Amino acid sequence: MSAVLEITSVSKSYPGSPPVHALEAVSLRVYSGERMAVLGPSGSGKTTLLHVAGTLERPSRGSVRIGGQEVSELSDAGLSAVRARRLGFVFQQFHLLDHLDAVQNVALGLLYGDGGRAAGRRSAAITALDRVGLGHRLGHRPAQLSGGERQRVAIARAVVGRPDVVLADEPTGNLDSATGADIVGLLGQLADDGTAVVVVTHDRAVAATMDRRVEMRDGRVVSDDGAVAS
Repeated sequence: MSAVLEITSVSKSYPGSPPVHALEAVSLRVYSGERMAVLGPSGSGKTTLLHVAGTLERPSRGSVRIGGQEVSELSDAGLSAVRARRLGFVFQQFHLLDHLDAVQNVALGLLYGDGGRAAGRRSAAITALDRVGLGHRLGHRPAQLSGGERQRVAIARAVVGRPDVVLADEPTGNLDSATGADIVGLLGQLADDGTAVVVVTHDRAVAATMDRRVEMRDGRVVSDDGAVAS
């Protein structure tokens, strides 16, 4: 079984006096359809790990492979292409544009990939919104949507390009418990369809719903209850 995301001996440091070592020799493999939670206290390195895995930051050392492709040394344009084709992102803050409706916000997820013509992007956005249960809210702007609905729009935007991996950073952090449970269930459905889902969370109830839990401390993986032997 090949990994859709493979992180090997990755370290990440930031300059300073003294320098900050955010990640230290982290190795992880993530497989299609897997649901992984990354846990740890503030400052443990979990968000930095998500950013490096998502090519938003480059590792100081080590290797990141996405869909079998080594991405650590790609140009900025090459990294943008990988993000557009293979990765989806969901954040605690929804990052929706207030002046655009749900379809337009989701269609933005195709602008930087091979999204085709505008009509094709709109059709794909509608399909993605139907997939997350918002087919009845297509023309609504963010201010007209609840917090849970806005997060569903953000998830639709993340999956509209059918990525290999969705990376979610505290996706339930701004939601009440019932709505958060709905969002966790939705992420689980994405995994059932074959998309790997990696969720950074401080919420152990959220983590308990995942197939695998990775615990971080001081920039290192200290436990991994679902690692697959190579």
